[in-house]
Amino acid sequence: MATYKEIKGTQIEVLESDPSNPVEGQVWYNSTSNVLKGQAVTVAGAWATGGNLNTARSYSGGCGATKDAALCMGAGPPPAPTASGITESYNGTSWTEVNDMNTGKNFNTGAGTYTSAITSGGDQFSGVAESWNGTNWTSITNEPNGSNSYGSSGADNTNALFFGGVPATNVTRYWNGSSWTVLNAMNGNKKDLTGAGKTYTAALAFGGLAGPPGPASITLTESFNGTNWTEVNDLNNGRRFAAANGTQTSALIYGGDTGNKTEEWNGTNWTETTNYPFSVIGNIGAGADNTNALGFGGGNPSSPTYNTTVSWTGAGAPDTRTFTDS
Repeated sequence: MATYKEIKGTQIEVLESDPSNPVEGQVWYNSTSNVLKGQAVTVAGAWATGGNLNTARSYSGGCGATKDAALCMGAGPPPAPTASGITESYNGTSWTEVNDMNTGKNFNTGAGTYTSAITSGGDQFSGVAESWNGTNWTSITNEPNGSNSYGSSGADNTNALFFGGVPATNVTRYWNGSSWTVLNAMNGNKKDLTGAGKTYTAALAFGGLAGPPGPASITLTESFNGTNWTEVNDLNNGRRFAAANGTQTSALIYGGDTGNKTEEWNGTNWTETTNYPFSVIGNIGAGADNTNALGFGGGNPSSPTYNTTVSWTGAGAPDTRTFTDS
C-alpha cells in the first residue's frame, strides 16, 4: 500500500496549532490536541447554532462582511414608541452590546460592516439615518423619501444603496458618505423586500410585496449596475420580511413568510438548499456570500421575538476535518 509521502511527496506535518490558511487536501498532525486533521470542502450546506443575541428582536437592521463579524441595530417590537436603539456586535462566537443608536427604531435597514455601517429608515417614517464608525453612531443627513422595510447594498458608511419601501415604491437612494442621491428606479414598486451586494454598483433586490399591495409575496429579482435595474431570474419561493446576505453573483435568502426555506443565488439562478433551522419572519442576515452567512433574530406568531443565531456554511466552503480510528 502506498504511503502518504509516496502519494504527496512529503510527510505529514506536525504542528502545535492548525494552519491559518490550509489548502484542500492538506493533512497535518496537531500535537497540542493530539489529533490528525485534513482540509476538505463541504459537500452540502448546513446551518449551525451560534451565540444568542443579548436582546431578542425582529424586523431590525443588520449587516456584516462575514458570519464572524456582524452588527445588529434597532429593536422592537414596533410601533415606534417601543422601538430601541440597542446595538450588538458579533465576533463569530458571542454578541456584545455596544453603543446605542441615537434614535430608537425598528423596521430599519443596515448596510456595511461591523466597523463601518449605515442604518436608515424605520417604522416612524422619519428618514432618520445614522453612521457607525465601529464605536459610535453619528446622526447624518435624513434620507429622502424616508420609509421602512426596504432592501440595501453597501460596502461601508460611505457607500450604501437603499431601495423600495413602504408604501410600496421603486425609489432608489444612494449615500456617498456626505449626501444622498436619488438614482434610477427599480422596475416594480415593492416593500418588505430584501437586498444583497457589497457596493452600490453591484446590487441585488428580491422578494417583497408588490404595490399596490398584492395578495401574495413576490419572486421578482432585479440586478443593479450603478445606473439601471434589470430583471433577472426569479426566486423559487415568493417571500417578504426575509433575511439575506452576499453579493450580486453569490447570495443567500432565508426565512420570511415562507417559513424556513433557504435559497442560494449563483449569479444566474436561485436554487433551494438546506432549510433554515426554524420557521421565522423578520429575521436579520449578514455574511460574505452563499457559502458564508449568519441569520439572527426574527419571530413568529407564537414567539414574537427570538434571540437565536445560526451560521451557514455552504457547499464548496473550506471544511477542516478531524480523522479518527473509528
